[in-house]
Amino acid sequence: MVTLAAWVLMVLSPAFSAEHYDVKVERNVAVKMRDGIILNADIYRPKANGKFPVLLRRTPYDKRSILQDVDMDFAYEAAARGYVVIIQDVRGRCTSQGDWYPFKYESLDGYDTVEWAAALPYSSGKVGMFGESYEGATQMQAAIATPPHLAGVFPFVTGSNYHEGWTYQGGAFEQWFNEMWASGLALDTLIRRVSKNSNSAQWALKLPLANYPLLDLGTSEDLAPYFLDWLAHPAYDDYWKQWSNEEHHSKISVPAYHVGGWYDIFLGGTLRNYMGIKARGGNDQARRGQRLLVIVGGHAGSGPKLGEVDFGPAAKLALDEIMLRWYDFLLKGMENGIDKEKPVKIFVMGKNVYREEDDWPPARARISPLYLRSGGNANSLRGDGTLSELAPQSEKADHFLYDPADPVPTLGGILCCDSEHLMSGPHDQRPVESRADVLVYSTPEFKEEFEVTGPVSAELYASSLAVDTDFTAKLVDVWPNGFAQNLAEGILRARFRDSPEKAEFMNPGEIHKLKIDLWATSNVFLKGHRLRVEISSSNFPRFDRNLNTGEDQAHASHWVKATNTIYHDRDHPSRLILPVVPPQSAAGVGPHPHWQRPVSQLVGSKVTPRRQRTMN
Repeated sequence: MVTLAAWVLMVLSPAFSAEHYDVKVERNVAVKMRDGIILNADIYRPKANGKFPVLLRRTPYDKRSILQDVDMDFAYEAAARGYVVIIQDVRGRCTSQGDWYPFKYESLDGYDTVEWAAALPYSSGKVGMFGESYEGATQMQAAIATPPHLAGVFPFVTGSNYHEGWTYQGGAFEQWFNEMWASGLALDTLIRRVSKNSNSAQWALKLPLANYPLLDLGTSEDLAPYFLDWLAHPAYDDYWKQWSNEEHHSKISVPAYHVGGWYDIFLGGTLRNYMGIKARGGNDQARRGQRLLVIVGGHAGSGPKLGEVDFGPAAKLALDEIMLRWYDFLLKGMENGIDKEKPVKIFVMGKNVYREEDDWPPARARISPLYLRSGGNANSLRGDGTLSELAPQSEKADHFLYDPADPVPTLGGILCCDSEHLMSGPHDQRPVESRADVLVYSTPEFKEEFEVTGPVSAELYASSLAVDTDFTAKLVDVWPNGFAQNLAEGILRARFRDSPEKAEFMNPGEIHKLKIDLWATSNVFLKGHRLRVEISSSNFPRFDRNLNTGEDQAHASHWVKATNTIYHDRDHPSRLILPVVPPQSAAGVGPHPHWQRPVSQLVGSKVTPRRQRTMN
C-alpha cells in the first residue's frame, strides 16, 4: 500500500516529467458537429513524430483566455510531456458557432469532439477530458453519450444534478450564483449579437435622428433565455432530468477522478457523482475506476488561506501534477503506483492534513445524533440553546420571526465565487449569531478531539404561521477565542419537504418533520472547541428570500413576516445527524480504546457561560 507521504513525493517527483518535447500550437481548428455547426479549438501537441494520447477541455469561458487563469501554462507543459492538449469553445461561445444554452448540447457535441480528436493523425486514439466547474459538466455529459474512444474524465468541482446543488438547493433558488453566472455568460452573447447586427443602414430612415439606437442591444430575455427557464422550473421535473448526470450514471463506462472542495458550491454533486458511478456505472471498469479527492476550497479559492482561516501548507496541492500522473497511468500505461493507492483522499480540517480512505463516506463513521435543547430561548448567542446526546423530554419550543425584508445575510460559506461583494469560505459567524432570528445550539467545550467526517443533516420538527417558508441549518466549529468557523450549510424550502418533484404547502401552525441536507464535511473539533448548529429561515443573497406567501417565487414581489417554530420534546426530537469517526489508537491501528465513550464524556460538564460567547 502506498502511503500518503509517498503519494505526495511521487506526485511532485521530476521522474514523472522524463519526457520533454518541443510544442507546436494550432489555433482555431474547425471541428464540425453532426448538425453542421463548427466549433473551434486550439491544439497544443508535441513537435515530433508519433502518436500521443489526447487531453480535451471543452469550455464556455473562452479558450483564448483560459491559460491566463492558471499559475502554470498547463497546455504547454502537458504537450511537452507527450500529450495532445485540445481546448475547445463549446457551442455558442466565443469563437464557436451556434446558440448557447447551458447543458443542452454538451452530450452530443462532446461525443463528436472526442471521436474527432481520437481520429487525428497524431492521436493514439485514447482521449481523456479535464476541466473545472461547467467544464466538468461537459465531461460528464460526454461520458453519458459513451463515445468509444473516451478513456477517462477528470471533473474538478462540478455538479451531478443541475437542479439540486447547481441552480437550486433544497428547493431554494441559488440566487447569488445564478444571477452572477448568467450575467457573466450574457456578456459574450451580447457581444456576438451586437457584432452580428451592427449594420447602421437598417436604421437609416429612423427619425428623429436623436433616436438612432447606436447598437441593437435586444432584450434581457434574448440574452439569457435559460435564466427564465430555470425560474420557470423550480421543481425537479423533466426539464432537469433530461441532462441530470444522476439519472444517467448507469451509462458512464469510463474511470473518473473527481475533485471537490469542502467550501465548494458543487461539493454535493462531486460526492454524488463518485458514489453514483461507483454503485451504478455502466461496467466494471467504471465502477472500480472511480476516485475522489476532496480539497478545502474549489470555487472558494485554492488556499491555503480561505476566508479568515489559514489551513496550512498541506492544503496546497499541485492538482495539475495529480491529473497528469493519473492520465500517465490511464492513457499511457505507466506503472507509477497510482493503482496501489486507496481510491479516496480527503483534507481533514482542524488537523489540516490529507488522509487516504477506502471509500466515501468512511464506513467506520458512527452516525450520531445531537439533540437540540433549550428552555425556549435559543435565540442568538445570548440564548440558552444547547446540543446534547440525550433526547429531550418536556421542553418549550423555540420561536423566531422571519422577515423577508430583513433576511439573515450570507457571511462566507459554500459560494461561487470570491469577490469584493460577497466573500466565500470560512468567516466568523458571530455577527449572524447575534440576531434574534437565528437559533443557536452549542455543545460544551470538548475535552478531547472529536472528528466529524461524512454526510451531515438536520432533522427538525417545525411549524410556521405561513403557508410556505424556508428553514436553514449551519454547522459551526467554535474556537476557544470565540471565533465561529462555518463548516457546512443547507436549506429546505418547506413546500418541497416531501419531494423535490412536487410542491405542497404547509398548513399554518401544523408541525412537520423536515430534513435539511448540509452535504458533508471533514473536521476535527480540537480540545477546547465547541460544536454548534444555527437554525434560521434565510441565507441571503446566496439563496433567494422565501416571501412566505406561497406565490410563484419568480414573479412574486409581495411578502409577509412569518413566525417560525422549532420543537424539541419527547414527541418532536429535533436533532443534528453527525458521522463521528473514532480516533486512532496510540499504535495507529484500530480505534482508540475510549471510542465507546459517549459524547457527554468528551465535553466539559457545563456550557461555557454566555458572557464568554458574545462577540469580542
